Amino acid sequence: MNKSELIDEMAKSASMTKVDAKKALDSFTSVITKALKKGDRVGLVGFGSWSVVKRSARTGRNPKTGKELKIPAKKVVKFKAGSDLGNVK
Repeated sequence: MNKSELIDEMAKSASMTKVDAKKALDSFTSVITKALKKGDRVGLVGFGSWSVVKRSARTGRNPKTGKELKIPAKKVVKFKAGSDLGNVK
């Protein structure tokens, strides 16, 4: 499902216009992004939680040449599925 399909489904499910559904989705992603940039954890009970973790520097390998290269440390977003989402059948 891509973004426009998600907006369509949200509009149908919540009996709202596609414009309002797009605003809601854009607002949701904006709030989540701002919180993660501040280093906060965002959790939705039953759905899951997002957090920022630090990935340490490591040595990688260029798959084309086989040459080793250093991959610098960086912060990445991690998502952990909640109980309701984890039991999808």
